[in-house]
Amino acid sequence: MPKKQDTPEGIPNQSESENLERRAFLGTVALTGVATLAACTENQSNDATSTINLIEPGPDTAIEGRHIKAGVVGCGSRGTGAAINFLQAGSGLSVVALADVFEDKIANCRQRLKEKGYPEISDDKCFVGFDAYKQLLDIEELDLVILATPPHFRPEHFEATTSARKHVFMEKPLGVDPIGVKSILQTAEKADALELCVVTGTQRRHQRQYIETYNQIVKGAIGEIVSARCYWNQGQLWHQKRKPEWSDMEFMLRDWANWQWLSGDHIVEQHIHNIDVINWFTGTHPVKALGMGGRMRRVTGDQFDFFDVDFEFDNSLHLHSMCRQIDGCDGNVSEFIVGTQGSSNCQDSIYDLEGNVIWAYESPNKGKEKDDSWNIHYAKYHGDITPYVQEHIDLVTAIRSGTHINEAHQTAISTMVSIMGRISAYSGKEVTWEELMQSDLRLGPETYAMGKVDIPTSVPVAGQPKTS
Repeated sequence: MPKKQDTPEGIPNQSESENLERRAFLGTVALTGVATLAACTENQSNDATSTINLIEPGPDTAIEGRHIKAGVVGCGSRGTGAAINFLQAGSGLSVVALADVFEDKIANCRQRLKEKGYPEISDDKCFVGFDAYKQLLDIEELDLVILATPPHFRPEHFEATTSARKHVFMEKPLGVDPIGVKSILQTAEKADALELCVVTGTQRRHQRQYIETYNQIVKGAIGEIVSARCYWNQGQLWHQKRKPEWSDMEFMLRDWANWQWLSGDHIVEQHIHNIDVINWFTGTHPVKALGMGGRMRRVTGDQFDFFDVDFEFDNSLHLHSMCRQIDGCDGNVSEFIVGTQGSSNCQDSIYDLEGNVIWAYESPNKGKEKDDSWNIHYAKYHGDITPYVQEHIDLVTAIRSGTHINEAHQTAISTMVSIMGRISAYSGKEVTWEELMQSDLRLGPETYAMGKVDIPTSVPVAGQPKTS
């Protein structure tokens, strides 16, 4: 438990038991040493129309240019999927190296790539273990690295990849705790200095209907944004049943989506997509959160299966955020913003004050679907290339054209907002952006090895038990 300290200025006085409970989720809060990191958020404005220009959607395929060789760190389903998406982005692209803590994950990835018709990856460029990423980064011919391990490892891997001067595609979220996110922000500045391109897996920012809807909003289609809501409600996510031969560490890694220290909980790991859209469209981010949540149906891990959070921005705008992973409940994955002159679903439509559609997106690519880089579900993507490929098209195009892009800053901010909501729901207390930027909270073990993991596995419970 963190050592006792004075209550920081601006935080209401609480009983010692309440303070101890708060610190269990937030860590020790210091009042100094965060000015540089806090400055990373200053590029966001409360008025999106004053600082952000219209966005030009990316091309249908990456521009021609030099051959780009990629390595993959984290060869599970998402890492393998990202590798395939990268290879679908254009010509002159190859995946030449793989790294994962599990040999079977590498074998499965190699097989999937082979089945897709891509060149087989040689044994001497496949690395296994917690330090496998270091061996992969020693390959001089690599231009780009795909980082797709459980999010806990993202800050360390991003720093190492940037230090090796490789371009980066990394999956969201960018961390699971304040220490990790602040590390990402520092590394992002280093990537800027080295003019490395970084794309972060928030594919809605590359999805053409979102971009065109955003452009309409920036041009004033709904007036000033006054409220927002976002949801990711779905059935229970996958889980792994523990095998007798698995150690604590192996079980948690194979079941990573259900453990706080590995995934950050699903409000961070999954719902960040929706939260990021609201940050994008408003041009800023919430500065405090008050949430609730709990666990009803989850069968493994130490996480909640539902969250409901009221996020507040510093201009008094409120975001209602809800996410749930429980079978048999109504689903909803969406974003919605309300303005003084109308509203929008952020994805493809704008409505007037009476709810009538006054603008709807129509893809210039309607009817052009031609291969598996184009989404076949027109109702969802309107005939455009799937955004999971589009983000790689945009990354490769930036690298080849010498255009510097770095999405790490914006996705780090959205990751921290998601963490703010999680900590508030876990503790039952209001949590502020300033507190998180000053927090030393770090989740997970200090060292990584297969064997026993001496970390708490109880599920968080907000508040105090009734004593009378």
